[in-house]
Amino acid sequence: MRAPNEWPENPLHKLHDAIERTQRMLLAQQKPEGYWIAELMVDSTIASDMVAFRHWDGKVDPIWQKKAVQHIFSQQLPEGGWNIYYGGPAEVNATVKAYLALKLAGIPPTDLRMLKARSVALSLGGPPRMNTFSKLYLALMGLYPWDYVPTIPSEIILIGKWFHVNFNEMSSWSRSMLVPLAIINHFKPTRLTHPPVHLNELYPEGFHERDLAIRPDPNILTWRNFFLWLDKLHKFAEWFARLGIHPFRRRALKKAESWMLERLEGSDGLAAIFPAMLNCLIALKALGYPDDHPQVVRAEQELKKLQHESEDRVWLEPCLSPCWDTAIALLALRESGVDDRHPQLEKAARWLLDKEIRFRGDWHFKNPAPVEPSGWAFEFNNKWNADVDDTAMVLLAIRQMKTDDPRREEASRRGLNWMLTFQCKDGGWGAFDKDCTKNILTKVPFADHNAMLDPECADITARILELLGLEGYPVGHPQVAKALEYLQQQQESDGSWYGRWGVNYIYGTWQSLRGVRALGIDMNQPWLLRARDWLESVQHEDGGWGERCNTYNDPVFKGQGPSTASQTAWAVMALCTFGDPRRPSLQRGIQYLLDHQNTDGSWTERETTGTGFPCVYYLKYDMYRNAWPLLALATCRRLCQSAPAGGDGHWDSDPHSPSPRTVTPASAIGSRR
Repeated sequence: MRAPNEWPENPLHKLHDAIERTQRMLLAQQKPEGYWIAELMVDSTIASDMVAFRHWDGKVDPIWQKKAVQHIFSQQLPEGGWNIYYGGPAEVNATVKAYLALKLAGIPPTDLRMLKARSVALSLGGPPRMNTFSKLYLALMGLYPWDYVPTIPSEIILIGKWFHVNFNEMSSWSRSMLVPLAIINHFKPTRLTHPPVHLNELYPEGFHERDLAIRPDPNILTWRNFFLWLDKLHKFAEWFARLGIHPFRRRALKKAESWMLERLEGSDGLAAIFPAMLNCLIALKALGYPDDHPQVVRAEQELKKLQHESEDRVWLEPCLSPCWDTAIALLALRESGVDDRHPQLEKAARWLLDKEIRFRGDWHFKNPAPVEPSGWAFEFNNKWNADVDDTAMVLLAIRQMKTDDPRREEASRRGLNWMLTFQCKDGGWGAFDKDCTKNILTKVPFADHNAMLDPECADITARILELLGLEGYPVGHPQVAKALEYLQQQQESDGSWYGRWGVNYIYGTWQSLRGVRALGIDMNQPWLLRARDWLESVQHEDGGWGERCNTYNDPVFKGQGPSTASQTAWAVMALCTFGDPRRPSLQRGIQYLLDHQNTDGSWTERETTGTGFPCVYYLKYDMYRNAWPLLALATCRRLCQSAPAGGDGHWDSDPHSPSPRTVTPASAIGSRR
């Protein structure tokens, strides 16, 4: 039996076999309608939120609740807390929410698991250290004083472009979460539980007001302290609002309600993401909508679509990811050699074309360019929130197809033109909006979910550069040149790049190198070689790569963490951009993927490698463990076939022997087989 990381005599044969197994597995997973969808896995918080909501709503299904309790307990760490990513430490919001859900469900505080949870919650600071949104949920049940929950004034929706800081300067997801929360904040629909439940035991020094207020900045003249003072002014105005004396409140509430209802049309719930959807349902009830109102019924149905249920557990996804998963699967299958006339691939391409959003959504407030509306969203239906990253991935996928569908060329043209208008002032691209970077918004008291802005980032910018390179855009094109300058400015001193939407520096470095390579740029430039050297410096002894979410809290941990299939695939593809199939690090990385592939063509992965909101919310894309390794194996096979030394199907028998670095022509990266 071959020892681990010992390169086989015929690597192409091994690559062919591994690729074909994964192709068969992925094709078998395609849905009859033509799309792929894999589970989007998260921590226990949304299951905890649903338990709390059902008690607030007064509609508790004992069987459902028992299964939810089983799921929450299954996520408990040995020391008693709950984390927000696999392998991470206990986190205060997740721990307190889980403790509350379990207590509401009838688990006695004297239960050993609850005692351990209480100890961890106390060590983390308890409810006073939770973020604003979590405190607001507690306030709904009378478990936290409204006076100490930062005010979300509904009047923010009335502030237009005439003011430097206005409603549309917030990120799209923050707008969707905050509008219903502003309605909730006005009505304060507190509903006490029966029998009464309290969390007094989770306050480190007892329930005292000194622990409840947000701590001011020690430097007096700061924006944070200004907004804390403004929050006190808002609370004073709230007192008058409750008496019906508030000049703009009625108008603001009406506009917030209309905004919310309008954005339910054409979407699978508000913004098609769990926090906004749950906030919307609570806001509708606070506004007095009866339980049988069509909007309330639909909101509950959309939330139920996010639910998974087994014999003993129930859990939820934060949203559904069919467009993203389908684009990745289609791209990996095409690049790995599945014929573009394959009926399943043609069906997938048609399904993606059906999902093009020909609607001028909320993006037009920040991007009023006279461009024909286009773009794709992450979910099944989310017409108000087409996003740049999904659009780039879909365009990368459908450009591989020679489908007879006449829409392909037109959709590709529209999507590309639409996407190009989102380039920001500094040359980069963000996810949903253009130049959504006013840092003052991060200082408001309710901005502690770390997602008020949608800044441009290296990984999305590089993905767009990859697409532009494959479409034949020259390096001298003004938008390309500006994006390359941005990418160079974002590079870390050690050669890596920060990854906003994937964990983390491995993701950012892979996508940056792949984007640059697609433009046909000389990869032997020092700034690019630094990136290669950094990747090689963090390769693990087993040949793989891995990195955990703690890198978002402290970059000292970059490149550290158990090896994973998805992150190893990213690193392998990054090394392939340098055109040397005999490089030992690349061979070891490929061998890791070959050694860890399951017999059915899949890979097993438990780590969290996706990012929602850095430091706050993380995602495990179940599609990643299979689609990215397939793309990596295909990229390596193509490199092996195109490199002069690999034409006979054999790589150098001595992986440590020196060899000239060959640079694959740009047309070979991502080209049709």
